[in-house]
Formats: sequence, structure tokens, C-alpha cells
Amino acid sequence: MLIKVKVKPDADEVAVERKSDDKFKVKARAEPKRGEANKAVQSVLASYLDLNKNQIRLVKGGKQ
Repeated sequence: MLIKVKVKPDADEVAVERKSDDKFKVKARAEPKRGEANKAVQSVLASYLDLNKNQIRLVKGGKQ
């Protein structure tokens, strides 16, 4: 399954909002440095989707 995720790093809270079947908005507390936010997003999505972290693969990173 391929999903699109909009990430808000360095957020005040950790949250997942489902926008549609394949679009999500994820808020993570981690800063967008050294892959910290990517790891946090992977963990948050795994928990939300009831999957193991190694079942989630980030295909493309965002642009600032």
C-alpha cells in the first residue's frame, strides 16, 4: 500500500489525522534533523496502523 503523508515536525503534540483513504497528516515532536523526524513518523504511523515499524518504508522525503 502506498500512502501520502504530510508531516509537521517539531510539533507540540503527536497526532495522526486521516485525510482520505491514502492521505494522512502526521504531527511529530522530533526535529527535522539527522532523520529524527522520519524515524518519529515511521513509529507514529506504525502505531496508528497497527503495524511493526519495519513494515513502514519512507519512499521520499519532503522539501523545505
